[in-house]
Amino acid sequence: MKKIIASFTLLIIFSVSINAQVIDKSGKPNIHVDYKRLSRIDSLVNDYVKNDRVKGVVTIVVKDNQLVQYKGYGYADAETKKPMANDAMFRIMSQTKAITSTGIMMLYEEGKFLLDQSIADFIPEFRKPVVLDKYNAADTTYTTVPAKREITFRDLLTHTSGIDYAAIGSDEMKAIYTKAGIPSGLGHIDITLLEAMKILGKQPLKFQPGEEWQYGLNTDLLGCLIEVISGVSLDEFFRKRIFEPLGMNDTYFTVPQSKASRLATVYTEDDNHKIIKWSHTFRNIDPDYPLIKTNFYSGGAGLSSTAYDYAIFLQMLLNKGKYNGRQLLAPRTVEMILSGQLDAGMFGDNNFGLGFEIVTDKGAAKEPRNKGSFAWGGYYGTTYWADPKANMVCLIMTQHTPNSHGDIFSKIETLIYASLKD
Repeated sequence: MKKIIASFTLLIIFSVSINAQVIDKSGKPNIHVDYKRLSRIDSLVNDYVKNDRVKGVVTIVVKDNQLVQYKGYGYADAETKKPMANDAMFRIMSQTKAITSTGIMMLYEEGKFLLDQSIADFIPEFRKPVVLDKYNAADTTYTTVPAKREITFRDLLTHTSGIDYAAIGSDEMKAIYTKAGIPSGLGHIDITLLEAMKILGKQPLKFQPGEEWQYGLNTDLLGCLIEVISGVSLDEFFRKRIFEPLGMNDTYFTVPQSKASRLATVYTEDDNHKIIKWSHTFRNIDPDYPLIKTNFYSGGAGLSSTAYDYAIFLQMLLNKGKYNGRQLLAPRTVEMILSGQLDAGMFGDNNFGLGFEIVTDKGAAKEPRNKGSFAWGGYYGTTYWADPKANMVCLIMTQHTPNSHGDIFSKIETLIYASLKD
């Protein structure tokens, strides 16, 4: 009898432990939140929608593993007056990067590579890189000098490799990448991810590895390295190693037709700042790309997801790598990921970790987020942050870029922190 009672007690403890890791959706009040103050978000966002400053928004706030706010505002599609549901699906673009960075760190934990190891050990085309020296815009010719060292995994995770971005990078590197045929990673692409990255490996770097911070195709390359090292596609790796264990059931490279109606419409602005639909050819990005079957998985921008799914991912990191009874990363690895990796001044007032912007003392003095908060966002108008000190996860999701009323993000952030009692 004693053994039965002991076993039952252990079962209860185990069950409570797992439940403490997952987001509590019971709706019970959080004693640390002033809900009247938090409801100011409703008035703010509804005012922006009413005045046609934004078509639709989803916000989510998770405090102490409790879901304290999760709402949709305005329209998922303004033309048909389709309301924005809180579980609407968004093209999260660069929010994909954090998931890819987590995936490569899972392989790091398995001893597959070292952070300061050359990536050329896995993709030889990146061996002996060269750096752009002189560039002639008239005919796109250029000269180069040898790189002082090889590109490492840490360089890619911190965007200090010297690799730039196609389409949104510097003028000279955009021209060089276009001439070489390096794709954006979205839509129908005839070559494989590995073939594209091998081409990238033969292009010059913008600067010497490790000497500057430059947003670029670094995380697409990390996605390719996941495929090379793991032996499976990035889509399969994410699904089996991250999405299914965490219960992220609405995150995809290719959104299934059964969920296609949940995708929010993408908007931009005309020259008079009037909000208009993003056309199928604008900036060479077809907004229907999440519905196009692909085998080219962009680890830098390819995923679509919901605010709640992404909150699960961030909560796992706040839980030191654990969620739903699954330990995806060791606590010490999470500490490394969320530690600033750059020299002072390379990233403004804040720092950059292994895949995230990290708020520093200097940054915390100028914004509501506490020191140690980690964050990023997506090109189509999504943003997120997680605050370890406040034990809080927040996301603000739109599908609107550029947005001349983008101050809505900072205002919502201010209201969230103003609602905290301590």
